[in-house]
Amino acid sequence: MSRLTAALTAGALALTALTACGDGAGAAKNDAGTLTEIDYYEAAPQNTQLPKLLDACGTEVGVKIEHQQVPRAQFMPKLLQQASARTLPDLALVDNPDLPQLAASGGLVPLKELSTDGLYPSIVTAGQYKGDTYGIAPGVNGLALYYNQDLFTTAGIQPPKTWDELTAAAKALTKGTRYGIAFSAVGTEEGSFQFEPFFWTAGAHLEQLDSPEAVKALTLWKDLVDSKAASKSVVTWTQADVNDQFMAGNAAMMVNGPWQLPTLNAKPGLKFGIVPIPIPSPQAKPVTPLGGEMWTVGRSNPERERKAVAVLKCLLGKDKSLEWSTAAGYIPSNQAAAAALAQSNPQLAAFVEEVATAQARTADLGTAYPKTSEALFNAIQSCLAGGKSPQEALKAAQASLK
Repeated sequence: MSRLTAALTAGALALTALTACGDGAGAAKNDAGTLTEIDYYEAAPQNTQLPKLLDACGTEVGVKIEHQQVPRAQFMPKLLQQASARTLPDLALVDNPDLPQLAASGGLVPLKELSTDGLYPSIVTAGQYKGDTYGIAPGVNGLALYYNQDLFTTAGIQPPKTWDELTAAAKALTKGTRYGIAFSAVGTEEGSFQFEPFFWTAGAHLEQLDSPEAVKALTLWKDLVDSKAASKSVVTWTQADVNDQFMAGNAAMMVNGPWQLPTLNAKPGLKFGIVPIPIPSPQAKPVTPLGGEMWTVGRSNPERERKAVAVLKCLLGKDKSLEWSTAAGYIPSNQAAAAALAQSNPQLAAFVEEVATAQARTADLGTAYPKTSEALFNAIQSCLAGGKSPQEALKAAQASLK
């Protein structure tokens, strides 16, 4: 975030931009030669690469695309307001868990003309609402386990594959100010997102937050914190903070996504490896949450909608999908493109491997997911920072949903 003066100025500009995106988008609906687009990317490489792709696809279709960025916290409230007024931008790139809520508003165009052949089935499912496809992701991201190769070599430890191996490695590599592992247990969707690989892999389901399987997963995190193999500060660390800790040598392992690779690769002398998230037992099925955004088309008039869909067809093509994923640290939704990326960039192999069994966060709950996610990250906070047992924290979370 900017300093106070810059923040106030940016806030005023953001409000002006939001008004323009709402009222202006509606007023410009008669001009099919210019389409409006909105997203929440505030940092490179996403916010630098996306305008280039939009310009390229706009040129291919024969339209100009007005690109607008809105701060993440204001993004969905504004889109829902616009949806109710039928003034949504022509194109919006939304976080995939938000798709059902936006589709339920009736403001999105079903993408029946766009083929999903060759895409991962889990990614297609994530963009559906009541049987229709309203969003398609050009690429996705997920979570894997990063480890410091030098520290593992010195300790004579192999990268962990199971929870027992993870716990043993984390404890063995904890020394002085260095923790064995870092993860984000912050009280936001990031905390839920980071916990869900452990939650789902244990066999738990979001419909029942206090199941024995869910308790088992939260117990793993609590044991890591209680044994000091993970810092108590995980309850305040975002995924960016976790990456900073790993880069600084304050953590031997971390749970994080492929978007951190550009920063990590730029760190002189840092040698790291990446493996899939460890599982409870060799027989367990690895399940990670799908991260990333989906392209949607706002309702307007047939001509604008046709051109917006044409732009999406360009953006979702194998070449542009691979270009976007390579630049932004994502895994292409196209399976062939993902396989090609894994071959050309071994650092992404673990993430590509996990996509095949990944799960959309809204697959079971649809529009109820945000409330359940809030209950889950509150449970994590009350357990790791508030002194409640995993059973007590998750029982309270489940009760809050009734």
